[in-house]
Amino acid sequence: HTTIAEEFTTRLTARMAALRVGPGTAPGTDVGPLIDLAARSKAHDLVQDAVKRGATVLTGGELPDGPGCFYPPTVLTGIAPESQIIDTEIFGPVAAIRTFDTEDEAVTAANDTEFGLAAYLFTQNLDRSLRVAERLESGMIGLNTGLVSNPAAPFGGVKQSGLGREGGRVGIDEFLEYKYIAVPTGA
Repeated sequence: HTTIAEEFTTRLTARMAALRVGPGTAPGTDVGPLIDLAARSKAHDLVQDAVKRGATVLTGGELPDGPGCFYPPTVLTGIAPESQIIDTEIFGPVAAIRTFDTEDEAVTAANDTEFGLAAYLFTQNLDRSLRVAERLESGMIGLNTGLVSNPAAPFGGVKQSGLGREGGRVGIDEFLEYKYIAVPTGA
C-alpha cells in the first residue's frame, strides 16, 4: 500500500542486499544459482527491460563475474505497466515493487496476468485476507508466508500456470480413473 511502500521498500532492499549469493552447499550461502544459464539470462533480460522502461534498481541487477548461473537478489521500483516483468514468470531473486491505493486496485493488478501459480498476501486483517484470497486467481496462496509448498497439500496453478494438482489427496486423484455404474432400482 502506498502508505507503507517507502518503509517496506527500504527494509526489503536492505535485506536483499545483505543476502550472500553462492553455491547452495557452501556455508553462509543464502541464494544459490538459478537452474541454468538461460534462466539467468531471462531474469537479467526482464530486469533490463524494466530499467529501459523507467524502473529504478535499488540493489542487484547486474550479472556477476565468474562461472555459474548466479543472479544477485534484485529490487526494482517504478515499474512501468508495459514492462515484461509485470506478466512474466521470472523464477529468479527479483522483487519488482508496485504500489496500490485500494484493495480493488491490488486485486486487479494481481489478476491481470495469464499466469496463476502462486500469490502471496500479507496483512494483519483476517477478514481482508480471506476476502482477498477468494478473489485472487491463483492455484496457491501464501497468507503471511512466502512458503506455499508442502508435500501434504496440492501443488499447482491456474490459467497458463497449469491444469491439475500434484501432492496431497487432490494430487492422488489426478492419477485415478473413476468409473460410475448406474443400476436402476426396483426393476
